[in-house]
Amino acid sequence: MPSRKRPAALWLTTFLLGFAVVCGLLLITLFTPPPYGDLTRLGRVSDTQFGWLRPPPQVPAELLLGSPIDQADVLVIGDSFSMTHRWQSVLAKGGYRVATTFWGQYGDELCADFADWLQRGGFRGKLVILESVERLTADRVKKSAECKTTPNTLEAKREVFLAPLEHLPTFQFNTGAPLTAGWATYRNTRKVMETPGDVPTDYRTMAREVKDGCSYFSNRSCGKVLFFTEDDENGPLTPAHAQLMEDFNRAHPSVPIMWMIIPNKTTVYIDPANSADFVQAFGQKRLGPDLFAFAQRERGRIMDFYFPNDTHLSMHGQLALGEYMLGEVQKRVPAPGTRTP
Repeated sequence: MPSRKRPAALWLTTFLLGFAVVCGLLLITLFTPPPYGDLTRLGRVSDTQFGWLRPPPQVPAELLLGSPIDQADVLVIGDSFSMTHRWQSVLAKGGYRVATTFWGQYGDELCADFADWLQRGGFRGKLVILESVERLTADRVKKSAECKTTPNTLEAKREVFLAPLEHLPTFQFNTGAPLTAGWATYRNTRKVMETPGDVPTDYRTMAREVKDGCSYFSNRSCGKVLFFTEDDENGPLTPAHAQLMEDFNRAHPSVPIMWMIIPNKTTVYIDPANSADFVQAFGQKRLGPDLFAFAQRERGRIMDFYFPNDTHLSMHGQLALGEYMLGEVQKRVPAPGTRTP
């Protein structure tokens, strides 16, 4: 009889241990707040330590509504840095009708038929802004130089593509996460907090030490900030990329084009010399505003110019960018009127 009881007792012990582990993992995940930054989500790091704490600015809803393409003064072809419509809202407040569409809708390429493609899409405005983040620009200009026909029809939705948080999130149970998400977040966060220097976490995310970081960021662990490793992996832009942009402009002389290259977060806070040769060539060719120099100025003036837990500009940074871009647009296109909220 004792020999029969042992397997049953062993099974029961194993079951209870497994049940206890599952319950423990479940409780840790439930009490780990859902991430509200791209990099805390990808890197599975705690927003308690790396999330922004400074409340975002409020923008009237009517300034965020894009114009139909056939009524727009300015057409923005952008990426995720333009999806909140925040920087464009400053142009709208300044009287411009702005339509926004995205590189990704067209295979990340704008081709030899660009001028005709715009006309077929109904754009009759006065300026096209090609916005691209530094790390994705090389691929986009290379593909654009090699293609003949732009994929898909020009389209722009009036509504915001990606709505940012209007307030700092309050606590909520993390019910939609995988069972192990809370433990992974705890493990990665502890590793970052206890390990000196730069610390990789999960999926292309790294916590890096930023000199005087608490002067720049509002997160609790402001001595370290999260960065997207693709910033480094894709390498710097070069004068050859500026030449491709100039060639693109010359191929479409009937279209007034302004390039808007937004520096990587890593460039702004870690390696300001990245893409330096490109920036010089870009300026000499007068392809657009120098947002690299702009970002170096603004990072010290605006707390959370870029989000500490994301690879993008914060909404504070977006509005500062909008004010800067308003001045650049006004140099090229007189404002038709002023919209007030």
